[in-house]
Amino acid sequence: MVHDANIKQATSEKQLREAHGKIDMLQAEVTALKTLVITSTPSSPNRDLHPQLQSPSKNALRKGHARNKSAGCAAVMPLAPPPQPISTEAKEVDTILYSEFMEWKENPTLDKCCPFLCRIYQEDIKPCLDFAKKELSEQVLVAVEDNTLSVEPVTQPTLPVVKASAVERGGPSGSRVEVLMKCALSGLSRSCRHRIKLGDSGNYYFISPSCRYRITAVCNFFTYIRYIQQGLVRQDTELIFWEIMRLRREMSSAKLGFYPNEL
Repeated sequence: MVHDANIKQATSEKQLREAHGKIDMLQAEVTALKTLVITSTPSSPNRDLHPQLQSPSKNALRKGHARNKSAGCAAVMPLAPPPQPISTEAKEVDTILYSEFMEWKENPTLDKCCPFLCRIYQEDIKPCLDFAKKELSEQVLVAVEDNTLSVEPVTQPTLPVVKASAVERGGPSGSRVEVLMKCALSGLSRSCRHRIKLGDSGNYYFISPSCRYRITAVCNFFTYIRYIQQGLVRQDTELIFWEIMRLRREMSSAKLGFYPNEL
């Protein structure tokens, strides 16, 4: 009986030690997770929780039918592949532009009067948002600057909208194959699969794929420089410069009418 009691006691002690070990392991995991969450703040996000901030690309933030502000305009764009390391070989830096960038980088601002942003406004942003409908174009730029522009997919293209008229195009059997809308920015009849909303206005405007891509290109630029201003981008200064140059090229391509076919 004493022998059996000793065996049971040894078994119980072993199970107790194993239980304590599992508890210690779980406590360590909980502590690690708490540290991971606590160390992620808006001013200093944890890179494991926010990997997109390690090397911002077209920043696909959200996707769906919810309205997305200009900081998230890229949400309606296809996800971009992981960015590749930027090679500076065979790249000649404009010394004046780079000096303007370095001055801006010391105190990042959204003030378009500073030399660096003033140049980008004149050479990229304004030409990219220069549409046939001038008044609405100016309103779009203001909404992008104020981060109050919303872009959303059109799920029911026959709904009444502001400054848009529908033109049906029938197929061989007479069935409707697509609905063309008059783009509110270009004034041309196009297959408009997205619409925009400016601020708190209740008016929606149908936009063509080309106009949408041009707006998105500008939104991507503003998203990135806002991240820089908020201290969310911790990359090397040279990498930040070349990323801004890439976003400038994107705006230039959009202005020339080059946009993904899936739009």
